[in-house]
Amino acid sequence: MKFIKYLANLGYGSRREVERMFKYGVVTDADGNTLAPDHPFVHDTVRVEGERLDVPPGTALMLNKPTGYVCSTKEASQLIYELLPARFRERSPVMAPIGRLDRDTSGLLLLTDDGQLNHRVTSPKTHLPKVYEVTLANVLRGDEAALFESGTLMLESETTPLQPVTLRPLDDRRVEVTLTEGRYHQVRRMFAAVGNNVNALHRTAIGALHLGDLASGSWRQLPEHEVQQLSRHSEKPTSG
Repeated sequence: MKFIKYLANLGYGSRREVERMFKYGVVTDADGNTLAPDHPFVHDTVRVEGERLDVPPGTALMLNKPTGYVCSTKEASQLIYELLPARFRERSPVMAPIGRLDRDTSGLLLLTDDGQLNHRVTSPKTHLPKVYEVTLANVLRGDEAALFESGTLMLESETTPLQPVTLRPLDDRRVEVTLTEGRYHQVRRMFAAVGNNVNALHRTAIGALHLGDLASGSWRQLPEHEVQQLSRHSEKPTSG
């Protein structure tokens, strides 16, 4: 890919704006030597105004999303892109969420500009396990785990039962649930179906990836072995 187009696709500006960056000498190598648009380049050695380039194309990120932020590229009160470098929203392709967390849900959110990876991970055939910590309005009544694991629970206005969901009590109002589907507001609707309400919902893991000690509002780039973990799981054949 040509150097100008490469930088434009990373969100550094239109092609004309990137051309001006070269003209003014702000694109250099790691030693400060000015680079020309036709110069051979390696992503990690390029600097713009002395700063390293943003993450390369085909990257996946993990974000610890706080509540109040929306997983969208469209205008809203608070977008997740306010927590990321501004150029991530201008990339081509855009650094897009892999699935979504609603405004009132916090925790692990993956993003990528790799459309094939995004599709593989979010495909209904993938059944990638997702783990949530749930704080409930009311104490557990005691039969929720058996009902969720039975594979017979029906959500309101739906015609097929949920796949089995694992529930592990943490105390009388907090539980950990692991599910392999991604139906609309699934966790909240599951507890509504058993007469309870969710006060707080926090995702802690997707597949083998765990949020760990990543601070709220912070993000990190996934190393290649973690991306491969996602890819391997998404390529596993599913039963049924």
